[in-house]
Amino acid sequence: MQGGHKLIVLPRLKERYVEDVVPAMMKEFSYENIMQVPVLKKIVVHVTIGELIQNIKLLTVLEKDIADITGQKPLVTKSKKAVAGFKLRKGMPLGCKVTLRGKRMYEFMDKLVSLALPRIRDFRGLPVTSFDGNGNYSFGLKEQYIFHEIDYDKVEKVYGMDITICTTAKTDGECKSLLKQLGMPFKKKDSRNV
Repeated sequence: MQGGHKLIVLPRLKERYVEDVVPAMMKEFSYENIMQVPVLKKIVVHVTIGELIQNIKLLTVLEKDIADITGQKPLVTKSKKAVAGFKLRKGMPLGCKVTLRGKRMYEFMDKLVSLALPRIRDFRGLPVTSFDGNGNYSFGLKEQYIFHEIDYDKVEKVYGMDITICTTAKTDGECKSLLKQLGMPFKKKDSRNV
């Protein structure tokens, strides 16, 4: 670091995006300008556990797990209204959520596609029907311990999480192509499931 210059290290997936994905998508969709190529905007990781109503101690475990997985302190989500049938009062904690952007977003995405998803038992790929038409893709995971930060032997409660990946893509096709080239494993079309 001479003369005040900092060495900027791009996350591995961001580097791949710049070097491989951008040229491939420019060719595939015939973009005229590099700025038309879709890019990841944010990734939202959200967990809701109904059991928090009876056992509030789970919240600290949940917060620690989500912080370990994402590298960012989660925001506690609370109920907006009371539901007597569920013994739920307004303002009670229901779960946690994290919105990842920038470097952390690319690092989480890299970890998700290269380490976590391959650890799912009998994994056949993510559904191709979960695009919303506006360049976003959402899917759920059933177990938190597919992430290597979670010690399987110390898991008190198995819970799932919803992950939403927001991009600047205008269509589902562009979004799918972007995510596929970033390593997202989608289900192959199976003739038996038609």
